[in-house]
Amino acid sequence: MPFLQHLTDSHLEQLALERIVPALLERGYFYLDHFLGEAIGHLVLGQVKQIHGSGVLSDGQLAGRGSGVCRSHIRGDKIAWRSGSERGSEAIGFLLKQTDKLISLCAGRLGKNTVRERSKAMVACYPGNGAGYVKHVDNPNADGRCVTCIYYLNKNWNAKEHGGVLRIFPEGKSYVADIEPLFDRLLLFWSDRRNPHEVQPSFATRYAITVWYFDSEERAEAKKRFRDSTASSESSTTS
Repeated sequence: MPFLQHLTDSHLEQLALERIVPALLERGYFYLDHFLGEAIGHLVLGQVKQIHGSGVLSDGQLAGRGSGVCRSHIRGDKIAWRSGSERGSEAIGFLLKQTDKLISLCAGRLGKNTVRERSKAMVACYPGNGAGYVKHVDNPNADGRCVTCIYYLNKNWNAKEHGGVLRIFPEGKSYVADIEPLFDRLLLFWSDRRNPHEVQPSFATRYAITVWYFDSEERAEAKKRFRDSTASSESSTTS
């Protein structure tokens, strides 16, 4: 059942407070199937396929890439950034409004985090040639990212045949969490060092849309560090 078509705002709040928040605080991740429903999910998939077919996707970037490291050995996805307001991205914009609503309902209950803003949406495609993304942390250096939110768009996905599983290694736990990238599945998890994760090699075209929600205080401090380091660099080059 598509949650957003059949649940009132009060039921969405119940979902956020009784399922999402406890899961994040206890396990560090949560996923929900049939998020938008077949019809709307299909519209989002169609727009993502149009973006892919337009040739605008570029290689995902690596933070702190060392010399001699081949990017494709670490990260094999192709990406494009969207705000959801662009022509041809209306369904993506609807998705973002719904994830914003869920996160806003969780706000104030996610530990010390105060969430007031997010990134643009990263539309990602793994081309199905065995590409994946090695074990990493989204936010290892306190850049402000608090919650990672991924919406999957892969119909008839068979993990045994197609691979592409997102494996989470929850900090301090003796288990891993394997999340298959199934159509209309929404996944939330902490972005920091509590959740190292990897995308296992994909052998079919794999689509996802990711946004990051920011902790306001940590984000402000990260921006201040960036401004200070930039000013210091400029000062040293002109002195």
